[in-house]
Amino acid sequence: MTNYQYLARATSPTLYHTGPDLDLGWYHTLSMPPTSKKSNLETQASLDTYIKNSPLPQDVSPLVTSQEVRDRGSIFIANLFPATSPNEARTRIAHLKNVMHNSKPATHEIAAWRCMVLKPGHSGFGGPNDFELNAEYSDDGEKWAGAKIQKVMELYAIIDAVVIVSRWCVFYYLGTITLTLRLRDRYGGTMLGPARFSHIETCAAEVCQEFRRSEDLRECISDLMTLDAVLAGLRVEYNEASGGRTGTIGNVTPTPKDYAGLDFEKGKRLIKARENAIKSVKLLLARRRDTTQNATAGSGDHS
Repeated sequence: MTNYQYLARATSPTLYHTGPDLDLGWYHTLSMPPTSKKSNLETQASLDTYIKNSPLPQDVSPLVTSQEVRDRGSIFIANLFPATSPNEARTRIAHLKNVMHNSKPATHEIAAWRCMVLKPGHSGFGGPNDFELNAEYSDDGEKWAGAKIQKVMELYAIIDAVVIVSRWCVFYYLGTITLTLRLRDRYGGTMLGPARFSHIETCAAEVCQEFRRSEDLRECISDLMTLDAVLAGLRVEYNEASGGRTGTIGNVTPTPKDYAGLDFEKGKRLIKARENAIKSVKLLLARRRDTTQNATAGSGDHS
């Protein structure tokens, strides 16, 4: 396949790629300026220097990665990383750009972050009022794009995270403007215009929605475990109040439940069931206490 055929493939109509890996094979097959062995060594040396001198986050993997969106010679893909401060957000962006994408540099690394940070002069012991929201973005040459990502994050109420949408533009790497225009006219590649913002928002929304879903599920499981502990405690209290008589409920030492693989909708139903069970046990416990008090009072009257 010739370089022009690869370009024709890259400038085909929009394709929403369903694979998990970023396929940029065509990107490396296009006609590029020759790279000397010396420049390769310099690039590796620069990368080694960056890794050595830059503070790396403990977990460098993204929490969520979107599917690819392809349109007329451009590829868009989003990654969401945890970020509890603006400095951590910038570190994540630099790591993605200089390490993860070092061999396949993106034309733009567009990012936005929203972090809860301490207000100046506050310690955090004063509660929520000691904190404020820091929301910033970086266009990285794609004017107005960072604000688009930030609006998506606001829509999904994403906090303490940074969303980075990477864009690879095939025409950016083809050399002179004359060559770019000739190939664009021949193979149909055009400037995307406002469509690029739609693709950026699509990728950002995908990672934000998945992150929101995972966060909601995590909170759901946490609530379930709390309710399980409350229910177990009430059952123990009821059994003790029964004094070994018939009518005890549940296990004194219940086996911890495994919620691996639980989906959010089922989790909500389980929470409702636990709340109802707690109400029932509380009602039984109150009746048992009343019965015990009445029996005690009756015994005192006979004496």
